Amino acid sequence: MAKDKSPRRPRAETPKGFRDYFGADVTERKAMLDSIAEVYHRYGFDPLETSAVETVEALGKFLPDVDRPNEGVFGWQDEDGDWLALRYDLTAPLARVAAQFRNDLPSPYRRYAMGPVWRNEKPGPGRFRQFYQCDADTVGAASVAADAEICAMLSDALEVVGIPRGDYLVRVNNRKVLNGVMEVAGVLDPSDPSKFEAERGIVLRAIDKLDRLGEAGVRALLGAGRRDESGDVTKGAGLSGEQAEVIMTFVGANAAISAEISRVSAIAKSHDAEFASSLDLASWLGSDLEELFGRGTKEASIRNQFTLKYLEDIVRGSEVGLQGVEELKSISSLLSIQGYGADRISIDPSVVRGLGYYTGPVFEAELTFEILDEKGRKRQFGSVAGGGRYDDLVKRFTGQAVPATGVSIGVDRLLAALRAKGRAGQQSVGPVVVTVMDRDRMGDYMAMVGELRSAGIRAELYLGNPKNFGNQLKYADNRHSPVAVIQGTDEAGRGVVVLKDLVLGAKVAEEASLEEWKSRPAQVEVARADLVAAVKRMLDQ
Repeated sequence: MAKDKSPRRPRAETPKGFRDYFGADVTERKAMLDSIAEVYHRYGFDPLETSAVETVEALGKFLPDVDRPNEGVFGWQDEDGDWLALRYDLTAPLARVAAQFRNDLPSPYRRYAMGPVWRNEKPGPGRFRQFYQCDADTVGAASVAADAEICAMLSDALEVVGIPRGDYLVRVNNRKVLNGVMEVAGVLDPSDPSKFEAERGIVLRAIDKLDRLGEAGVRALLGAGRRDESGDVTKGAGLSGEQAEVIMTFVGANAAISAEISRVSAIAKSHDAEFASSLDLASWLGSDLEELFGRGTKEASIRNQFTLKYLEDIVRGSEVGLQGVEELKSISSLLSIQGYGADRISIDPSVVRGLGYYTGPVFEAELTFEILDEKGRKRQFGSVAGGGRYDDLVKRFTGQAVPATGVSIGVDRLLAALRAKGRAGQQSVGPVVVTVMDRDRMGDYMAMVGELRSAGIRAELYLGNPKNFGNQLKYADNRHSPVAVIQGTDEAGRGVVVLKDLVLGAKVAEEASLEEWKSRPAQVEVARADLVAAVKRMLDQ
């Protein structure tokens, strides 16, 4: 008779697409979020913590994977037959809260939220199914001043956590401008917004992939489709060559603007005969070219003027497109008045944003400094935050238009950026460790720990097997402890304790020849009554 198989032991491994966060990661994240929260609080935003679980109905169709509606979440059916899901972002829950408590909340309602979100997507390198977001939103304000404020606040948040000016750029565009481009291209009918909806979705996602696919890849997606290196085919929007050319004119806006700025700048500075033939450009911009280029105007500000005029020309004939350009002009002006120049917050046609619920201004925060990728190649760090206006999201619940705008910071991405800048990832200081020399005197050792904690010093008692004292010091080293407290029977009889400076001891071991360390003993004996004061002095050193 065969023996019954013993039950299989569970595998001790994190589920695919998830990860564990240990002490230093959690501590650094909290410190960063606390700094950001101070900025949000200064701007008048209140904290909000919503449930991690929402009804699938409340989440709606606006999921990250637009090709699989209601399949990009972790969902289940409860005993009442309702479908529930883990939140995939912090914006959809806000829309539900704004609708549910609309009679109790102030209007406009300004809130910030921080916490984990979950997406049932295919995991990959650096792509997890659970990650942290940090959001700030204003609900109930139709003015683009609210969008400008979000951009300014995002700029302040980046700087306060340690990203200096020059290492980031908040880039701003407007979905209305994109809609205007698509109207001119014939893939948007203002009288029937549902018409060509699928084609517009493909166009938006194609433009959003410009950095990764290049112009050729985007053009392929605008037409019949694109085959990648693996042979997989992505369906295209099926636009005609003429329609695609309108979109590509928009896609190539940044390159065209850069070339024109370079050309006109050279002409303006040289004051040669050709400058006279460029005076039509002065009329086009509504500015005096010689003043614009000759008085040290920042290149970023010049670029904003060119960009706004370029977009205005592209969408001419589209009412919604021109409205979008005017909103961008207002945002640029409002930010400039507050001292946020185009070198910090810039108009950029390449910003699209992938989610389908944006209705107006959209923005991304991009870090511009270089890092080395896994192959040792230099590349820019890239985007760490994004957001925009979503005036129709709350309307799903109330039936009434409720304007809203906000931004979401990718917490893990921003932490990685801070580590790349050397502003995070440093070894954290552990607790003072009180060692155990005599098992029978645990009360005495716990009294020492209690005194240190009462004085605000992080401390712990060694709770492992005290038989091998060397193991206790190894433990203190593993905990990155700065000081170990030692008291054996002899020391107790004399009313003293020994303090071992573990930081100094490690330094002496590494650089024993340094004169500056010789005057400081790595181990000192102090009166038991002076324990707290002596530990404080050692920590200060």
